[in-house]
Amino acid sequence: MAAFRAALDLGVTTLETDLAVTKDGVLIISHDPLLNPDLTRLDGQWIATAGPTIQSLTLAELKRYDIGRTNPNSKYGQQFADQKPADGERFPTIEEFFAMAGPDVRFNIEIKTDPTRPDLAPDPERFAQLTVEAIRKAKAGARGTIQSFDWRGLIATRRLAPEIDTACLSIETNNFDTVRRTNQPSPWLGGLDLTAHGGSVPRLAKAAGCAVWSPFWRNVTAENVKEAQGLGLKVIPWTVNSPADMAGLIDLKVDGLITDYPDRAKPVIAAKGLKIR
Repeated sequence: MAAFRAALDLGVTTLETDLAVTKDGVLIISHDPLLNPDLTRLDGQWIATAGPTIQSLTLAELKRYDIGRTNPNSKYGQQFADQKPADGERFPTIEEFFAMAGPDVRFNIEIKTDPTRPDLAPDPERFAQLTVEAIRKAKAGARGTIQSFDWRGLIATRRLAPEIDTACLSIETNNFDTVRRTNQPSPWLGGLDLTAHGGSVPRLAKAAGCAVWSPFWRNVTAENVKEAQGLGLKVIPWTVNSPADMAGLIDLKVDGLITDYPDRAKPVIAAKGLKIR
């Protein structure tokens, strides 16, 4: 929550965050579907290994864990040496998150499911339903977008709540590839077949009903930006943290940026004669 407040103080108008679901069915803010030893402490001590899964813990059990800093001795923590600790932070519920942000902030909320690891989270249909209900309860439908790498949840969202925009996340790298340009359709793409759409990820995202295509930033080209926008999609790549790379993406005419460092993005955006909207 301290990080979200810092972003809002910088003038950020859209907050991106990921969700998990507790054992008692509460939506909470978490990047990982299980407890991460690089940033989780219990009674002042770093947990030794990853886990348990968030869906195996009740909200009360989860609230015992402190996530206010990264472990400085971990490889992950060393990537964020300039991060400011906020000891005492707990996993926020989505209701606490909405209440903190207020009535004007926009939200980009990620459903975290993995078709190759169904044990880590609820099924995409239930996850989508819980998320839709929370957004509607907060009256944030017009200000909210639901995104996911697992497009099954996005297709369910469009069926449950056509008034809420969805964003199709994708990545094609050697270490992680949700597109999978092989003879077999990727399990990440909600049953859609890439070959049936000419091998075009933007066309596939359009077929999934998404209003936004959010590719990994290194997968962005002038050609696929133009193609996506020609289909009526906004292109908002993730997660770009270098000012030079931000500037390059802006030059490719993307519609927005997802970044861990809005303080770095602001001067780049201003230098390009643009404004945060």
